[in-house]
Amino acid sequence: MKKVTYALILSLVVVSGLVFANREIKNEASKKSSPKPLTDAERRAAISQWEATPAGIKYKQWEASPEGKKVYAGAAKISKYIRDYTNMEAVVTSLSLPPGSLLGFGVMARIDGDEYILRFDGEPQQLKSLKVNDKIIIKSRVVSYAPKYAYPIVSGEYVERDNKIIYKHPPRKGRC
Repeated sequence: MKKVTYALILSLVVVSGLVFANREIKNEASKKSSPKPLTDAERRAAISQWEATPAGIKYKQWEASPEGKKVYAGAAKISKYIRDYTNMEAVVTSLSLPPGSLLGFGVMARIDGDEYILRFDGEPQQLKSLKVNDKIIIKSRVVSYAPKYAYPIVSGEYVERDNKIIYKHPPRKGRC
């Protein structure tokens, strides 16, 4: 009986050791297959290669156009607020986005005299109460632009009206 017990325990130890060793080998293989970040030279080469494509040429033409310069100037105008994540006073100018927009839910707003698209993740019900000419305070960490739109795009993360928070971006799942 003792011999059988020792044989079973020994075989269990050997099998579990093999399984554990196999798991470590798989983890090492997955670590090796992750791509390394590009160096500056590789990144510059990839960008210049993309700029030679029809989409890259069209984008460079848009950047040089008066419309593209206006969008970049608008984004630069609020860059300090974005970088510091501070309050921006805005006035809602439209409750709908430009025709053909694929940004989801958003409104048009005037900040420091320029028009911006304020886009929000999902479709927050509390923002449905906004009206044209409402004065709001917004905070954001991101301003972007695209040739399709004649306005800089501000991702809304915090909205306040009459000293009451009406929207705060929910925390991302799976992150600290």
